[in-house]
Amino acid sequence: MKPKHNKAKREHTLDRGVSTLEEAGAWFARQSIEEIECVVPDLAGVARGKIMPVRKFLGTPSMNLPLAVFYQTITGDFPEFEGAVNAVQSDTDIFLTPDFATLAAVPWAQDPTAQVIHDAFHPDGRPVEEAPRQVLRRVLALYDEKGWSPIVAPEIEFYLVDRNTDPDYPLKPPIGRSGRPETGRQGYSISAVNEFDALFEDMYEYSERQGLEIDTLIHESGVAQMEINLRHGHPLELADQVFMMKRTIREVALEHEIYATFMAKPMASEPGSAMHIHQSIVDKKGRNLFSDEKGEETDLFHGFIAGQQTFLPAIMAILAPYVNSYRRIARDSGAPVNTQWGYDNRTCGLRVPPSDPANRRLENRIPSSDANPYLAIAASLAAGYLGMVQGLKPAEPVATDASVRGVELPRSLSESLKLFEACQPLVDILGPTFCAAYDRVKQAEYETFMRTISPWEREFLLLNV
Repeated sequence: MKPKHNKAKREHTLDRGVSTLEEAGAWFARQSIEEIECVVPDLAGVARGKIMPVRKFLGTPSMNLPLAVFYQTITGDFPEFEGAVNAVQSDTDIFLTPDFATLAAVPWAQDPTAQVIHDAFHPDGRPVEEAPRQVLRRVLALYDEKGWSPIVAPEIEFYLVDRNTDPDYPLKPPIGRSGRPETGRQGYSISAVNEFDALFEDMYEYSERQGLEIDTLIHESGVAQMEINLRHGHPLELADQVFMMKRTIREVALEHEIYATFMAKPMASEPGSAMHIHQSIVDKKGRNLFSDEKGEETDLFHGFIAGQQTFLPAIMAILAPYVNSYRRIARDSGAPVNTQWGYDNRTCGLRVPPSDPANRRLENRIPSSDANPYLAIAASLAAGYLGMVQGLKPAEPVATDASVRGVELPRSLSESLKLFEACQPLVDILGPTFCAAYDRVKQAEYETFMRTISPWEREFLLLNV
């Protein structure tokens, strides 16, 4: 049952983002905001930061955090810093400056609260290269130098699951309004979505208050698996929206006493969850560079596809960032396991959806829903950029079942990290400082996982080997 304090809905001005600190002050007053959450996305896409009274924020909107916030693993630990940054530097302060365009309400808060995403800078004014928002900005700057502007539209899959406080027990689908859990897959079912009408009504309301633009909501193929599609737009803005949307969905689910999870493979017998990224490139006049004046495909379009094909294995460490992510990358799992491309062919890792020439785009179907949206979008666009500037040529499109070609992608985080480290063109684009930090964090997470003994090992190895 939903907590009573959320039953009475307060009136809110449904706007998002301002330009200056002065406008922020008026925005706070208009919405009677008392506190503000000053957040920065870390490498995992976790919201780090501080909560402060609005009066303090208006006096000193910049805040300090140690650089190590961008070296924290998903378990809360820190890696060996050797080769990335020394231990003294990791604990020095960086300065976080609000991006007022991201200012929004926190609809689930009991008291009137706002949130704003920050950018990170060193004391001398240099951007912090380890910060995911800066990694994406770095890639977008390369496009801008060419007079190009990427457009993206993410699709995010997730599961609703029953509350689970013991990690040794498998996850189960939650109870819907009928009083029963789903017992079979209900892909695209309206009635299966209606089982959680109250939850999704709150999700839409909370999204509207934050200025998050949902395009569609569907039931995916897994049991209680859903998908949210966001409207296309600027990559940084869409990454911000995914970051905020994931947080919103989790919070709404908790209010309804269930969990929402973006694990890539939360249940062994169910399909994994993806974060598909639709991508196109326009010029300064808004014309799609993937189509020429006759509406035909361009060399830049083919180069973008070829870049994705060439560099997908090297960016897998970003698109599939955890050991669990690779449980989704398996044949007969419903997930693409290859670097092939095709027209409206969902068995390919790269799909060209049906569209008119003005909306020609490429869908990258490889990223899992656990990926950091800033980094996944940056890495995918980096791969396409390399293909365009190097004039790469794609393989022939596949019209048949591409999955029969077998798995063409790394099958483990360890294998992916080796390819990531060795790809110098990718390191140059994403930044050597970021790549070193990311590698250290992921290596540390992998080592932590390897210290855990799984139920499978106890079941099949304990008395048989």
